[in-house]
Amino acid sequence: MDPVRNPYQPGAGRKPAALVGRDDTLREWQVGLQRAEAGRSIQPTVLYGLRGVGKTVLLSELRRNAARRQWIVAQAEAGSDRNIRELLGEALYAPLADLARPNAGRRLLKALKTAISFKASYDASGIWTFGLDLGDSGGGGADTGVLETDLRKLVADLAGAAEEEGVGVAILIDEAQDLTADELTTVCVVAHAAAQDDWPVAFAFAGLPSLPRILAEARSYTERFRYVNVHELSPTAAAAALTIPAADEDAEWEDEAVGVVIEASRRYPYFIQQFGQDAWNAAAGPVISVHDAELGVARGNQQLDAGFFRARWDRATRGEQDYLRAMAEDGDEGSQSGDVASRMARSVTSLGPTRAKLISKGLIYAPEYGVVAFTVPGMAAFIRRQPAA
Repeated sequence: MDPVRNPYQPGAGRKPAALVGRDDTLREWQVGLQRAEAGRSIQPTVLYGLRGVGKTVLLSELRRNAARRQWIVAQAEAGSDRNIRELLGEALYAPLADLARPNAGRRLLKALKTAISFKASYDASGIWTFGLDLGDSGGGGADTGVLETDLRKLVADLAGAAEEEGVGVAILIDEAQDLTADELTTVCVVAHAAAQDDWPVAFAFAGLPSLPRILAEARSYTERFRYVNVHELSPTAAAAALTIPAADEDAEWEDEAVGVVIEASRRYPYFIQQFGQDAWNAAAGPVISVHDAELGVARGNQQLDAGFFRARWDRATRGEQDYLRAMAEDGDEGSQSGDVASRMARSVTSLGPTRAKLISKGLIYAPEYGVVAFTVPGMAAFIRRQPAA
């Protein structure tokens, strides 16, 4: 079939043609936005799960939903070479610039001035003016250099401006497990303050399965955040992720062909998109047959091995790869650190730095004390396919 019309889109954070199986989360977020607009508090939302389950896609959809309501929205991804102060500051510039106008209300002008001071807190040479003379406006003071003080001042003034505009503020952070300890504590404190004082502010975080534990260790009250375990799709939703986009392009799947992809993908959204794309390209059309699906799965696995899995494997050093090989003997379910050490004829203590580096690289995580697991489904099988060094 025509590859130009191929509706499947494998890729990090790319919205699929049919976003299915996440209706409850989207509905609860929408209710939260409406509650905030009505002056009621909204719980921070935490999305957690393995890589490839669609956390970033879902987080971005939450952002789009807030933006459609004309909210002031900032989305950032932790773990880059920039700190959260800079990431959030730069993410806020565009929505604030869109609101800036000479006849803006007092609280909006105040928030703009505070945003300018926040910019100065991480970029002494950078100048924001928003095209307005804010000399007589209140605000500012978000440049003390203390992250909690500055971010709390910024969010509080943004909340006032949003309330004046009849909207709210949404702050979304992806890969939240990669925030530094100070950054994580700060965003928790500010999110808690927003909920306590009924600010029209919605926080959402996305990260690996370890994120709930990391948040709880940062501040105990984060246990009252709203947690959403983003996992593989239900069989019905997985089938819909394949059939709805095809129908929109006047194509269809044989029922058995759908079953082939569902089984091979284990209903993980990223894999569904990859196998769907390759099955479409293999089919003469307009019906995708079992043979097309099997060919798509085979080609898709080659693509995953060459890219999705390979990129992660190659980030590990030789010693780290040895650790991953020892884990792979247990599959994707997780390994006892002691068992891994025993297979490598090493002590658990001596392997501590290797384990820590693998966690830092996002290749593994610790679901519980003394246990490690892969952050990517199917990684164990990929490693077992790799020739020994």
